[in-house]
Amino acid sequence: MSLCLTMYVNLGLSLRKTAQALNDLYGINISHQQVANYAKTAAAVIKPFVDHYDYPKSNTFTADETYIKVRGIKSYIWFIMDAASRSILGYQVSDNRSVGPCILAMRMAFRGLSKLPEKFRFIADGYSAYPLAALQFAQELGEDFKFNITQVIGLTNEDEVSKEFRPFKQMVERLNRTFKAFYRVSCGYDNYDGANYNVSLWVAYYNFLRPHKHNQYQVLNKVDFLEGAENMPGKWQLLIFLGQQTILNLQNQQAKDSICS
Repeated sequence: MSLCLTMYVNLGLSLRKTAQALNDLYGINISHQQVANYAKTAAAVIKPFVDHYDYPKSNTFTADETYIKVRGIKSYIWFIMDAASRSILGYQVSDNRSVGPCILAMRMAFRGLSKLPEKFRFIADGYSAYPLAALQFAQELGEDFKFNITQVIGLTNEDEVSKEFRPFKQMVERLNRTFKAFYRVSCGYDNYDGANYNVSLWVAYYNFLRPHKHNQYQVLNKVDFLEGAENMPGKWQLLIFLGQQTILNLQNQQAKDSICS
């Protein structure tokens, strides 16, 4: 499984090329569907760790949505990243571009915060879903989560706000291009389950395993436990273990909460 993840996610091979590489390099004869099954299983285990990790959060988030195809129909992925650490804090696959998926991505990004940092800025494009989602948080959570959307409009700097905050918008646009390089080999997804597990695995790789140039070719979020592995398949195995531990901790917490209630 860890070899499959290394070739499929890190190296960006397609399912069929991953199966072929395993056979050619290691004599492991499995089908491309088995590779997909491994990826789906690993994503289900790793996702809780990635989503509940205590990411360092600055006072500036930047967001954007990009297009994908699911059975040939246009769909969307919403990304929210921290402008300082460049970590992906929130993400959501959706079949529409309405305010609902935007709110879900924001909830993931705000997880663990009791209130917003001082001088908080949320930078996005001119799409109306972001201000509407911000209103929902202010109504639901009160003054501690009241914020405005700094909108960078268009492709050229026609106003002072766009001129000042264009670099932040370009950060998340580069993130979109990086994801599209991974997505392109799939030529679209067959269903939303496939889209969700692919995005989950890629976010795990981006946040914890991928070296980044702006971070001196180090990972964005260093986990000491992962440093014990000598190679990338070993890191994926440890990441799966961390996902299992996160699931157990969440289950134990739910059991304690139900007993207390």
